[in-house]
Amino acid sequence: MRAASPLAATLRDLFARQRRGMRLGLDTMRRLCAALGQPQRRGHAIMVAGTNGKGSTAALLAQALRQGGARCGLYSSPHLLRFGERIQIGGQPLNASAIVALYADVCRASRRAHVDPSFFEATTAMAFLAFAAARLDFWVLEVGLGGRLDATNVARRRLCLLTPIDYDHRAILGATLAAIAAEKAAILRPGVAAFSAVQRPAVAAVL
Repeated sequence: MRAASPLAATLRDLFARQRRGMRLGLDTMRRLCAALGQPQRRGHAIMVAGTNGKGSTAALLAQALRQGGARCGLYSSPHLLRFGERIQIGGQPLNASAIVALYADVCRASRRAHVDPSFFEATTAMAFLAFAAARLDFWVLEVGLGGRLDATNVARRRLCLLTPIDYDHRAILGATLAAIAAEKAAILRPGVAAFSAVQRPAVAAVL
């Protein structure tokens, strides 16, 4: 029997983390990033949160920035064909050797920090490492679930975007539009510019 390729072995281990379930909270991510040398602080992130249109907004924004001459990274999910599509630099998905090396770095840092990151936490940390190493002008980050407790919410940000917010993941984010909006609006920071799509009145009141 042929041994699995380094990429296949890496992805098998990474995706096995999905079986451990979803973890909300920033403690693991903060400890992991500290063990990695705080890569999330070495970029200018553009956070894209909301319910509808997050992925397309992030992709279009990254493309617009590249057309304007900026060196840009894009972190989004899920991928369509290959895992590397989740982490793109200059419009190009990560190649196999980069995925293997980044995941190995995350695993070593996890052991040093005594944490066991979820699939999304590990993948987000890989994106932070890749973008920091590439010295990009902007990181476009599609926020995962909600915002307040999402792994991306540890990044230093330059701009926040909110796409239309609607009912989603009510068991986790809250039963009302106002509660859901509050979770997603938690990506906002004092002194950081923010733009929002036209929102329902209940959402607009929270924002």
